[in-house]
This record gives sequence, C-alpha cells and structure tokens, in this order.
Amino acid sequence: MPHQQTPVRYEYDRIPYLVAYQNNSAVRDVYGGVAELVVLESYLLKPKTVPSDTVLVFMHPIGGGAYLPMINALARAGHHVIYCNSRFRGTDSALLMEKVVEDLGECIKDAKNRLGYSKVVLAGWSGGGSLSVFYQQQAQHPTVTSSPSGDGPDLTGLGLIPADGIMLLAAHISRHGTMTEWMDASILDENDPGNRDPELDLYNPDNPNQPPYPPEFLDRYHQAQIARNRRITKWVKDKLDELKTAGRPDDEFAFVVHGTMADPRWLDPSVDPNERTPGTCYLGDPQVVNMSPVGLARFCTLRSWLSQWSYDDANGDAVKCGPDIAVPALVIGNLADDACTPSHTRRIFEAIGHPDKEMHEIPGANHYYAGADQRDKLRGAVGIVTDWLVRHDFAAAR
Repeated sequence: MPHQQTPVRYEYDRIPYLVAYQNNSAVRDVYGGVAELVVLESYLLKPKTVPSDTVLVFMHPIGGGAYLPMINALARAGHHVIYCNSRFRGTDSALLMEKVVEDLGECIKDAKNRLGYSKVVLAGWSGGGSLSVFYQQQAQHPTVTSSPSGDGPDLTGLGLIPADGIMLLAAHISRHGTMTEWMDASILDENDPGNRDPELDLYNPDNPNQPPYPPEFLDRYHQAQIARNRRITKWVKDKLDELKTAGRPDDEFAFVVHGTMADPRWLDPSVDPNERTPGTCYLGDPQVVNMSPVGLARFCTLRSWLSQWSYDDANGDAVKCGPDIAVPALVIGNLADDACTPSHTRRIFEAIGHPDKEMHEIPGANHYYAGADQRDKLRGAVGIVTDWLVRHDFAAAR
C-alpha cells in the first residue's frame, strides 16, 4: 500500500458571537432572552493562516452541534465554518420549521454582510440536512407563506439568500418522516400508552412477530405508524379548531407523545442494512429510549406538531424539496450510522434535482464519528468534503 501523506492540520480560532434581529413573532418563542429580539448563539471557526471567501454554514433545528467532531475537523482542515444555533437551541416543544428557516436566513445574511464572505455552502448535518434543503428551496423560489397552522413567518417576504452549494452529511429525510419511521405502531390510545396491539409491540417477548421480520409485517407495521401519526394530527387540528371556536385562537396546548423509538431496523439488521450494531440506536437501548424523556417529539404543542412532526403537513422535507435544488450538492452517508441509515442517504441523493451531485458512503463510520476507532473515518469524510469544495472553487487546493 502506498504511503498516504498526513493531511495538514491548521490552527483555528473559535469565535463566539450573536446574530440578533427583530422578533416579529406574535408569541414568545423561547424562555429567557429579550422579547423584542431573536438572538442566535453562533460560533465562527476560522483558520488562522488560511483566508477564504467561502464559509460552511451549519444549523440544526435544535442546535447543539458546535463541538461535533466533523465541525472541528473541517476547521483543522483549513475551512471556515459557522455553527449557528436556532432560537430553539436545546428544546423543540414549540419549534416551527419555518422560523428555523428564518433564523438560518439571518445567519447567512450576517455571514455575507458583516463577516464578509462572498460564498456560502450549506452544511446540513443529521436533522440539519432537511432544514438546509428546505431553506435552499425557499431561498431560490419562496412559496411558503406560513407554517401549516396558519401562523408566520411568511418566507416569501424574508429576502432569503440562496447558498452557492449544499452538503448533506449523515442526514435524514425529514424530522416528520424520521419520527414516523421510529414511532411505536403498537400504541392504540395516546392517553394510555400501555394500551397496545400485542402483535405490533416490538418489545413484547410474547409477540409472535420477531426478527428477522418478513416484508408483510414490515409493511403492516409502517402503515400503522403512519396511521398513528395521522390520528395525532387529526386530534391536533380538532383541538386548534376547538380553541378557535371558544374565542381563544391564540391559546396553545401542550401534550406528550409516548413511544417514538420503535423502528424495526434497530432490532433487525436486515432492514435497511448497514454496519450498525443490532439492538442499539444512536441514543442507546431503543426499548429504553422509546419511553424516555429524550425521545423525538416527546413534548409537543399543537402548532409545532403540524410544522415539525405531521406526516402530511410539515414542509421541511428533503425528498419533496430536493428536486428544486439548483446548486451543486454533496451527500455523505455513514455506513455504521445508527440514526440515519442508508435508505435516507440514497433517498436524499436521488431527490436532488441539480445534475452536479455526488454521493459517498464512509465504511465503518458511525453517526457522530465518536470513538477512537473513528478517526480515520472522520479523516476520510473530511477528505471527501475538501476535494469536493476544491473542485467546485469553494476552497483553494491544499
């Protein structure tokens, strides 16, 4: 095997800063802060000796990724990187995807107008992938005038700036699509999650349906997941109508969704196969996560459900928005990922409408590149990103 040259590692500054802009929301979106402003906690990772007119912009709907291995590794490779948290940093109970798009738009305006970058490449990690595709679609040709509940913002009036390229890294198709695939299809009564269909309860040892699951069972299970999502959506819409009829149209209503980590693929490695470890998911033991406080969509509000989790109503969908993408795209999937599995990577790639697109998969890489055995996988992924950026004139050859 020929000797591989060790990649250059650049020192970089991590510069914390705030993006603040006028809050036009009719309600207080998050606890704390200044009511009149939306304040986005942000970080610029800027290599000390490598100038660039291009910046890679990361945002996840609920943030928290500013110290991810990939973010740091890209800066060490000489790329300028922004990680900007949305206003919903750390909590999604009242999150509207349309407001997250607004936040991302303000971050990009700040990167261009204040920080002076002439080119922006969206870098959508995990749940930031569908956000980035939704943003780019609306920046190119805005059509969404409100969230699904009829609330703001009107994306057609925000002056969103399109990115020059888009990278989708360990990304899933959408928050609502992913959560529906993870939903516990056995729950029959949202007010009594112990009321279950025993033939759909993946964690019931007496369930006659056990791995490996036949296609007929998987189809039945997924249809039951969609039906459960739609039952919740119907209840949400009825509740909003009830509040409106009662003369309280501005009221919200909080609720809990139990059982959102019961995807057959976590128990059966032959479903959407990759190199993940059976019986685990990215949050740990899926049976524990299924009813734990940290599961997706556990704590919700009516308007947020429609914008973020409704199978039929939510707008932030990489597969539906992908055909409109009009800039070069790079898609990277991790083949030991226990959160975003290969079918998501491939569905996103196939959906991208721009002809200049490419897909790479990293053997052995897990979702976060976490662990000592992941360093070479991370280097490989950063190498693919760097090569793509150089070939598209977003970075100088190293």
